[in-house]
Amino acid sequence: MTDSYDFNVDLNSFNGPLNLLLDLAKSQKVDLEKISITMLADQFNNFIKQQKNLNLEIASEYLVMATWLVYLKSKLLLPETEEEEFKAIEVAEKLKLQLKKLELIRLLSDQMLKRKRLGRDIFLRGGKGSIRSIYNTNYSLTLYEILKTYANFMTTKNFQKISIPKLPVFTTEDGLRIIKKYLGKISDWKNINELVPENFKKQKSMRRTGNAGIFAASLELVKEGNLSIKQTKLYDDIYIKEK
Repeated sequence: MTDSYDFNVDLNSFNGPLNLLLDLAKSQKVDLEKISITMLADQFNNFIKQQKNLNLEIASEYLVMATWLVYLKSKLLLPETEEEEFKAIEVAEKLKLQLKKLELIRLLSDQMLKRKRLGRDIFLRGGKGSIRSIYNTNYSLTLYEILKTYANFMTTKNFQKISIPKLPVFTTEDGLRIIKKYLGKISDWKNINELVPENFKKQKSMRRTGNAGIFAASLELVKEGNLSIKQTKLYDDIYIKEK
């Protein structure tokens, strides 16, 4: 990082870049007891004030270096304990995070100040003057009407529509249409079960409606005098033929 060399430290026992001072302190080539942390903090504070357009990342790195120096010197002054909870790396990361938060707050503040302000860029409408409204709506309801309206709403809300699928039915009209196709061809007795369509013969639940439709259509044509019908014995098959 070449930008970090811009901040030079001028102390009684050291003169040069801050990162070099930190490296020497870590390798114990500089006596930390002779370094004044107060002078270091004052010089860093003056450097920040002079650099108006200082990069936030660079400033955070300077602050982390200074934090490490303070931590190393505190290790010399304070006795070491086995359960030491203070960690310099965690403190450095928290300092970086706080600096980023401050930079974000500054950017948001600048954006808010650049927006149009009420009373300077945006102005409200004037007073209404002497214009008066000629409409005045008043609602008057009894407790019974309120409860009835609520009950109707809940009934409509909880009402469920039931959709019953239409089952296939072989009607008398369908039977008449099929028998009329065979008129002129039924010169001999023909079993009416043979005239039932195949799709009504395959399923047991649809076989009854097929037989009923053909039988009803046969009776209609017998009534009109177009067909003759016979049944040999009770519950036996029914036959038809043309007259």
